[in-house]
Amino acid sequence: MQLTGSLLTWVALVGPCFAKIYEDVSDLPGLEYDFVIVGGGTSGNVVANRLTENPNFSVLVLEAGVSNEGVIDSIVPFLVEGLLSGPNIYEWNYTTTPQIGLNNRTIPYPRAHILGGCSAHNGMVYTRGSADDFNRYAALTGDPGWSWDRIFPYFLKTEKWTPPADHHDTDGEFDPTVHSTDGINSVSLNGYPWPIFDHHVIQTTRELPEEFPFNLDFNSGQMLGVGWLQSSIGGGKRSTSATSYLAPKFIQRENLHVLLHAQVSKLVDPNKTNEDLTFGGVEFLQGESLFTAKATKEIILSAGSVGTPNILMHSGIGDSKALTALGIPSVLDLPSVGQNATDQPIVSAGWSVNSTQTVDSITQNMTRYDEAFAEWNRSHTGPFVEVGATHIAWVRLAADSPIFENSTDPAAGPDSPHIEISMGTGGAPNPAGHAMAMGIVVLNPTSRGSVTLQSNNPFDPPLIDPGLLKTDIDIYTAREGIKRAYRFVQAPVWQDYIIAPINALLNLSTEALDEFIRNTATPGSHLLGTAAMTAMNASWGVVDPDLLVKHTSGIRIIDLSIIPLMPSAHTQAAAYVVGERGADLVKARWE
Repeated sequence: MQLTGSLLTWVALVGPCFAKIYEDVSDLPGLEYDFVIVGGGTSGNVVANRLTENPNFSVLVLEAGVSNEGVIDSIVPFLVEGLLSGPNIYEWNYTTTPQIGLNNRTIPYPRAHILGGCSAHNGMVYTRGSADDFNRYAALTGDPGWSWDRIFPYFLKTEKWTPPADHHDTDGEFDPTVHSTDGINSVSLNGYPWPIFDHHVIQTTRELPEEFPFNLDFNSGQMLGVGWLQSSIGGGKRSTSATSYLAPKFIQRENLHVLLHAQVSKLVDPNKTNEDLTFGGVEFLQGESLFTAKATKEIILSAGSVGTPNILMHSGIGDSKALTALGIPSVLDLPSVGQNATDQPIVSAGWSVNSTQTVDSITQNMTRYDEAFAEWNRSHTGPFVEVGATHIAWVRLAADSPIFENSTDPAAGPDSPHIEISMGTGGAPNPAGHAMAMGIVVLNPTSRGSVTLQSNNPFDPPLIDPGLLKTDIDIYTAREGIKRAYRFVQAPVWQDYIIAPINALLNLSTEALDEFIRNTATPGSHLLGTAAMTAMNASWGVVDPDLLVKHTSGIRIIDLSIIPLMPSAHTQAAAYVVGERGADLVKARWE
């Protein structure tokens, strides 16, 4: 958006970009470091911070995108849609391949092109997943280090619990015993109240306690029930890996350099020694020139679930037949690269309401909008400190669901949800009045897609196929999720609040409801699994449990692409702890 008036004054106070974040490669003191990290996103910046705690390590971060400094749509939580609506410089501006499960629709696929990665332009929802999720990773990889009990301290290490922007009494809204105030990245409860709506949600847990029990804190690892939303927001501003892990006191380290506008094309100078493949450096483009950065210890790929497999394949690591067909010399036949792509489909339901205490009172009234924006500029308080959602319900399919007659339960365990229902005021397409909306998420999709190459030009966008809603159980879960959302608002407390559904979905036949889902569902942009970790001796997968690329030396992947199965959560929190544990694995090797 355009920066005008008092907003320009506020941005001026931010100050210039800090000295160790470089815009031009010619300003770097050199191009040889102990560690070269590809991607200054959620996980990559964590790794950069933790490795440079050792003054003997030198680290270069190569980020393809632009600076996060002064990007007001990223800084102000309420303005997130400005980052996600239409092509812009903060996006890679990708689209999916035609999605069979979505009636062959091709859909924009948001991926961040900004320092901080997706933490700088996501919905800021902070959910860790269930204990079952991480225990399943430990079982699958044979590494207990990925279990809930061993990962939980990393959640505390990364998290800086912060009072909400309005400093309201948060007693009964979260469990302080499962949070930390000593970490780096801010996490908080909603900082602007919607008292009428909030009351109705909590009252529903009292009126329908068997179906929707109250959960004090679903980030405890026990998720089932309804709880208050937690977000990566601090002091009324979005907290990202760039604002937290690259904060001034960290970026001033002499051994940490970040280069922007540096798009990595491939790993170069492959060499086979002792049966393991090594590479001499990382090739990247800045402007119209190619450069090579050399890593004397490790190259760490943190380019995300699209960027990481894209770079590997252009480096000759992937399915040898597919690479050869594109004219890319194969140096390591690793067919799992780019496969197993997994994302969570989302469908929405909305209701018109007879309350004016909604987000619509701001978005549909420019005077109120300007007043709220001015309040944020003055004090970082008011409606602009939030994204509109207030609570999340986590529910399971019924144990006797007919779908289980032919489909295996995809949840990680009996205490893990199948469905997320996020809820808030406004946000539904109801221009004539006020509304409430619910986002229904299939948490554990069994559908799989891929990230593949369309050419041997590393600067051509890859083919992104999240493979949404291809299996019977995924469409069944979406359908049941809609029914649960409608069931939630059948609690007596909603009787005088809701006027009518915006789409009368419960009146539809099963076939018509499925068509609605396929015609309106969108990807959750939680893509993972494209460089999955598996057990040391597994015949499939891309990395070992220590995140080293199989059959290579000195090449490690530390981002969400290594997660083999979707957690029952939004994926931001997992990206931070993958970065934290990944950094410790690197340190253990070199310290």
